[in-house]
Amino acid sequence: MAYLCEMERHEIKRTDVNELGEFGLIDHLTEDATIKRNSTLKSIGDDAAVLINQDEVTLVSTDLLVEGIHFDLMYTPLKHLGYKAIVVNLSDICAMNAEPSQVTVSLAISNRFSVEALEELYEGIHLACRLYNVDLVGGDTTSVNKGMIISVTAIGQAKRDNVVYRSGAKVGDIICVTGDLGSAYLGLQILEREKQIYLSTPGVQPDLEELDHIVGRQLKPEARLDAIQYMAKEGLVPTSMIDISDGLASELFHICKQSNVGAYVEESKISIHPQAEEQAIAFGINPITCALNGGEDYELLFTVDPKDLEKVKYMPDVYLIGEIIPSKDGITLHTTSGNVHPLKSQGWNHFDPDTNEN
Repeated sequence: MAYLCEMERHEIKRTDVNELGEFGLIDHLTEDATIKRNSTLKSIGDDAAVLINQDEVTLVSTDLLVEGIHFDLMYTPLKHLGYKAIVVNLSDICAMNAEPSQVTVSLAISNRFSVEALEELYEGIHLACRLYNVDLVGGDTTSVNKGMIISVTAIGQAKRDNVVYRSGAKVGDIICVTGDLGSAYLGLQILEREKQIYLSTPGVQPDLEELDHIVGRQLKPEARLDAIQYMAKEGLVPTSMIDISDGLASELFHICKQSNVGAYVEESKISIHPQAEEQAIAFGINPITCALNGGEDYELLFTVDPKDLEKVKYMPDVYLIGEIIPSKDGITLHTTSGNVHPLKSQGWNHFDPDTNEN
């Protein structure tokens, strides 16, 4: 997989964005945007998108991705970046037990980026929209002195009684997680390592085929819309839910704080991919540390009432990792060796340069 795209890119054609102008550029980049949702009455091309909302509530979430903070184009292909920018926002809508329906995308770019580069970015954006059945309904473009900033707003729909918040967990609820954890963090460490090798020895190309899972989890995450659709089909409504963007421990603290409860988690029940486990050990890191604090997995952490145990235990790719307990008992990790430790929230801090991913 040729992930170190900027290191080896030789552009044959480069069109300056000023040749198209702001509105010409928007028209050019969004000409492939098609309407798939009945709730989209008016998309791109007017002062505002028009969405129909009848007996459902609308959910809105916005994220910023900043070059040098959230992504590094030394090893992030622009198509992957566009895809990821959409997916991480759709994950927020899924975390509310809702289906995403529309997105807007705004860009601030320096003159370093050509029309062809932005076409590549939008290939990923359009691909994500097609695969998740959402409509691209608007956005904006502007210039910036350095780098790239992407702002995505995701919109979703849900019946009011089905919306799930972080604040609904109750003592006795079962703690559940979709998928495996820690892989995205380790994928980032691999990419950073390969970047340093390339910078010290230009021309050296990485062989990442045997690390496809963890590298892929970093560059091309997926929102767990499949889990939301399964819950809807089975009539399962979690008591609380959040997506795992800053690490399992950090997200569990959010749920416990807003629900005024405690929790215990069993280390042995947390799923870690064999490739991630092997790489963590190679780096001299305890794999459970990556799973608890790595972040960017975009899996779902949720709690369910014990009466729904039969529904959740047959749910694909879901792991029952613990239980909600009274707040006075704290938030603890029960290790495989039989010890009990207070769990600490050490996820990524967006304003702390020491925990900056890039």
